[in-house]
Amino acid sequence: MAASESAVIVPVPETEPAVRSLRAHLDRAAAWGVPAHVTVLYPFLPPDQIGPPELRRLSEAVRTLPRFDVAFRRVEWFGDDVVWLAPEPSDRFRDLTAAVWSAFPDCPPYGGAFAEVVPHLTVAAHADLDRMRAAARAMTARLPITAGVHTVHLFQGSDAPGAWHSVAELPLG
Repeated sequence: MAASESAVIVPVPETEPAVRSLRAHLDRAAAWGVPAHVTVLYPFLPPDQIGPPELRRLSEAVRTLPRFDVAFRRVEWFGDDVVWLAPEPSDRFRDLTAAVWSAFPDCPPYGGAFAEVVPHLTVAAHADLDRMRAAARAMTARLPITAGVHTVHLFQGSDAPGAWHSVAELPLG
């Protein structure tokens, strides 16, 4: 199936040993091939509108920010719908989002659905509440997790199993 969407994300492979099995059962994006990540900008441009000029502009926006370290020390919730890990410092991810959105003003974060963008790494979403509570407890016991953020990835895909994949890896400054 051809890619129908794109996203700018920071994959966090250091979290995979702790979240992989939980995400496999409780986050449908995992089945699509989306790795554990913090979203920078979604939705991004339609894949057929991304060419060398757009990749250059995205790369330039990402390079304006330095590499940084992140720690995940807390499990948080969006209502009863989403269990997520809170990145610290979160402002670095907000800065990435602002830089990319500034370069692509027609791509507001989450389509403009939220007044505030909250950086997060989803562990479980829109699943059975008891299972999500158990996931939250399991994650709390596995924290903290630390990682270095050196690159941003452009991912493309659809809602088909295994459809999402990285099409560009862009270094921070």
